[in-house]
Amino acid sequence: MHDGGDRRRPPDRMSSNDTPAIAPSAASPAAAPSAVRGLWRGRAWVLAGIGLSAFTLRTAVTSLTPLLDRIGETLGFGSTMTGVFGMVPTAAFAAFGVATPAIAHRVGLERTALLAMLMAAAGLLTRGLAPDTWTLLAASALALSGMGIGNVVLPPLVKRYFPDRVGTVSSTYITLLQLGTILPALTAVPLADTVGWRASLAAWSVVGIAAALPWAGVLWMERRAHAGAECSAQARALADAHDRAVAGDDEAPELARPATRGRVWRSPVAWGLALMFGMTSLVTYSMFTWLPALFAAAGASPAFGGNMVALFSTLGLATGLVMPAIAVRMRNPFPVVLACLACFAASFLGLLWAPMAAPVLWVALLGLGPSTFPLSLVLINLRTRTAGGSAALSGFTQGVGYTLSCAGPVVFGALHDASHAWGLPFAFLGLCLAVLATGGLLACRPRMLEDTW
Repeated sequence: MHDGGDRRRPPDRMSSNDTPAIAPSAASPAAAPSAVRGLWRGRAWVLAGIGLSAFTLRTAVTSLTPLLDRIGETLGFGSTMTGVFGMVPTAAFAAFGVATPAIAHRVGLERTALLAMLMAAAGLLTRGLAPDTWTLLAASALALSGMGIGNVVLPPLVKRYFPDRVGTVSSTYITLLQLGTILPALTAVPLADTVGWRASLAAWSVVGIAAALPWAGVLWMERRAHAGAECSAQARALADAHDRAVAGDDEAPELARPATRGRVWRSPVAWGLALMFGMTSLVTYSMFTWLPALFAAAGASPAFGGNMVALFSTLGLATGLVMPAIAVRMRNPFPVVLACLACFAASFLGLLWAPMAAPVLWVALLGLGPSTFPLSLVLINLRTRTAGGSAALSGFTQGVGYTLSCAGPVVFGALHDASHAWGLPFAFLGLCLAVLATGGLLACRPRMLEDTW
């Protein structure tokens, strides 16, 4: 629903664009009811919308990469364009990390979530109908733009409607997001073998449509309740939750632009986190894009390449759940960064010199390397004293980080085209690991953002 209230009051907190790192706030107006109520009671449509939307947020990435060789043969593009397809996710997430707050404040969180899922569904469907490379690229950009919007608006929706169950719903959100990364990678090639690559790509639009329906239902029920029409108890409960949030000027505190943002760029803590976050994303999306092609060049089947992408994603689920608990117990978690760098380096050497000798081992090590991603997100809160500082650091880290990471898949592909081998692309990733180490050293040092700007 479109939110009313005074929008000039500075909000409280900003959450991550990519991971639902949500902390319950004692000051949150949505937390007014003291009793913990049933998870589904009065909120079933919202919970369904959050779950289906979270599942949708990565389907456009891993449903495409295992099929890029096959699609390239049909549409006539090569390695450089494959790299461009790999760049689109991070470019869309960076752009809409900036643009979404203005959209959400104008039309409301619920309408923005509906818009995000409709864009994702339209883009996913159009990809299957694309007659040429540029249409496929534009459709991918549309789908990923919707998913970039979803990255930003779903966490505050969790806080708005589930203030008494933030931990439970956040864990569900993370799990479903990772499943939405794993399952498309596992099924893309078998589906393409059965019904063709176009139907394999377009099939995921069904999930986007399904994710849009609950938000349409939420808006309809809240409108009936606000109009005084005869409506269900669930509609009244949803409208009450919305009204409490608006009455407390809690339109979308996680999306606010803090007044202190202009000073963040002066801080070595901010640059360290941006470099660590950005280089981790660069390596991750380079591997999402090129891992299937690397195994295909080594003689493996396309299905095997898709399975390896799924394994890579699965380990991301495990590390994402474990890393926050580790980070909060360490004064300086730089040893964790070094361990991740060692996993990356060992994996790169194995994939370069003997990819089929122990592929599961190489990909398992590769999947442990991006533990620096959730570590970056945890450090956003551990290295700040205030909500404004946390908001500023989150925006700077993800904005700069995702922008830097856009280069990864493209440069990797261009170097492969130039050398017709994998050595030069992996040397490039090795340099990125050196930058990641520098960023980690700056970010992990026990000091606060507010003391360094």
